[in-house]
Amino acid sequence: MKKTISLFFCFILSLFFLTANAQKPKWANNNSSYYTTEKGEIIQYELPNFTRNVIVDAKQLTPKGSAKALEVKDFEFSKNEKLVLIYTNSKKVWRLETRGDYWLFNKETNELRQIGKNRPASSLMFAKLSPDNNSIAYVSKHNLFVEELNSGKETALTTDGTDRLINGTFDWAYEEEFNCRDGFRWSPDGKSIAFWQIDATKIKNFLMINNTDSIYSYTIPVEYPKVGQDPSACKVGVVNITSQQTTWMKVPGDSKQHYIPLMQWIPDGSSILVEQLNRKQNEAKLFLCDPKNGEASPIYSEKNTSWIDILPTENEGFKWINNGKEFLLLSEKDGWKHLYRISKNGKTETLVTNGKYDVIDIKAVDEKNGLVYFLASPDNATQQYLYKTALNGKGKLIKVSPVNEIGTHNYRLSPDAKYAEHRFSNHKNQKISEWVNLSTQKTIKETDRNMTVSGNVEMIQITTADNITLDGWMIKPTPFDPAKKYPVLFYVYTEPAGATVKDAAGYASTFLYDGDIAADGYIQISLDGRGTPVPKGTEWRKSIYQNIGILNTRDQAMAAKEILKWPFVDQDRIAVWGWSGGGSTTLNLLFQYPEIYKTGIAIAAVPNQLLYDNIYQERYMGLPQENKEPFIKGSPITYANKLQGNLLLIHGTGDDNVHYQGAEMLVNELVKNGKQFQMMSYPNRTHSINEGEGTTEHLSKLFTQYLKEHCPGGGR
Repeated sequence: MKKTISLFFCFILSLFFLTANAQKPKWANNNSSYYTTEKGEIIQYELPNFTRNVIVDAKQLTPKGSAKALEVKDFEFSKNEKLVLIYTNSKKVWRLETRGDYWLFNKETNELRQIGKNRPASSLMFAKLSPDNNSIAYVSKHNLFVEELNSGKETALTTDGTDRLINGTFDWAYEEEFNCRDGFRWSPDGKSIAFWQIDATKIKNFLMINNTDSIYSYTIPVEYPKVGQDPSACKVGVVNITSQQTTWMKVPGDSKQHYIPLMQWIPDGSSILVEQLNRKQNEAKLFLCDPKNGEASPIYSEKNTSWIDILPTENEGFKWINNGKEFLLLSEKDGWKHLYRISKNGKTETLVTNGKYDVIDIKAVDEKNGLVYFLASPDNATQQYLYKTALNGKGKLIKVSPVNEIGTHNYRLSPDAKYAEHRFSNHKNQKISEWVNLSTQKTIKETDRNMTVSGNVEMIQITTADNITLDGWMIKPTPFDPAKKYPVLFYVYTEPAGATVKDAAGYASTFLYDGDIAADGYIQISLDGRGTPVPKGTEWRKSIYQNIGILNTRDQAMAAKEILKWPFVDQDRIAVWGWSGGGSTTLNLLFQYPEIYKTGIAIAAVPNQLLYDNIYQERYMGLPQENKEPFIKGSPITYANKLQGNLLLIHGTGDDNVHYQGAEMLVNELVKNGKQFQMMSYPNRTHSINEGEGTTEHLSKLFTQYLKEHCPGGGR
């Protein structure tokens, strides 16, 4: 059900996309050079000639008394670039390795010292230098600390943190569904820190059970708010570094019936900007809060009949322009995702991007030249290009990406938008990786280029009887004889958290298959229907509101009916598979349309929507207290009695995201109705089912053998 749709998107992103978690350039103050790590050292590259300088070598990264240099997981320079904060010895919290150890290297004194050395190993989170470089703040064990650099004195800014009262970071649901992890912000003057406090004390534990790692089984509790259950209470405080006194922001409304997914200082430090969502997530409000007394003043609001995505333009907040008098905001209120500039008091707004297209992602704001750079694709939702337009809203839409490179582009731009790391690929496996000077449109360094067309992926469109056109990809068998009939394997996801179709290298793949699936005679197809987060406008994306498992299931089935009309498709050999939300779709298709789908492999599925977490499910389905019918109508378990084909159900018992509980409930329903099926449970494996020796290989072979047995490949 997630943005990280298990192994599929991990696989795809590793092939092509520039992800937030990947090592990325750290731009220097001059905007013409960047820092990165190579072989355990911190390197600076000066553009455009890519002059290489070692800034911190392995010897300098070796602590006293140690024979081994620190393994740099991440690093950050101080604003004056004299100090380097190094993150190492990292450990996973839920999805990402966000706790570890921090060390500080002083370039002037050549000194390396550990931060928070008296705290438990690998317990520090999100350490940040103060704006004046005199201290460092961090979270450990759900409390916020500050450490003076000169004296090494550590001060606890909060002391009430527990496993369930969380300061400076977030609970499971906020992290999973809002991507909230780093939960505090230094004030611009370095005299105070604004932070989130999450009160999960009222959230019930979901108990996973470990049966294999000891003689007696034991439970693993996860604070997990199921759909229909109240969320964790959330509030924002500002703690004074000197007095350690906290002022709480007086954001109106019941803290248990609202979310605060964003908080940031405005540039002059006089206020804190807070975004509040109501529980149904169909109303968003922005407040300016006074850090001295907590008074909150509303400046902007939106409301609609479905849901509102988080409004900011950047990971940690809004981009401020015009000397802090305005900020940029992404909104879908006119039917497309567009960029707006909003005055600090919220009284005036200007539409920056104008037209029937969606802004996919903001890449840079060049305020000096009055331009904004962003990704969009007005003409083909499976592709992606860099565009620019005037910040005043009066400019034309200008494509920056090369016109002869048809497919998907991504960029990392320097803060002044002069230089960019650029990657391009398409379904034909044409690929380019390079550095470019955007001002001259010239390549300054090419790291990879292969424009030879290879592979047998086809981009397709299917129009259904409902007059809905779905984009898709198809891979035909090799060799392919149009006079023969072949089996079809559909790959599905179909929920609002992700799309499976992209005109990019690596997207078209049945990655779990053990062997060459095309050579084994299978047609492979994936289609993105209504509700998927593709740039086709708000109506396309929001049509799935209160229709998960209903509308998306129908779109897939109606498209499959059109595909079954193709003369080279064997209607008796139609299989479908998916993971997470795709597993749920697989079950719905197999149960509701047995005349189409004969075999299904559902991995880590949600058979009953009432079992999933509240932030995700209520965002897209509403509150079950108000209308429970869509939850039931969209849940595969409702149709389990209609199973006719072959079902392989796969789940990890240690899945903290989509609980094994749902698989067991589905098993009971299938058994009750006398339905035969096969099942594989992986003890203690999480949602990705990749932990433990041999797990990935076992899953791949299981998937392949089941498919071959129940939906044999080859033309007939």
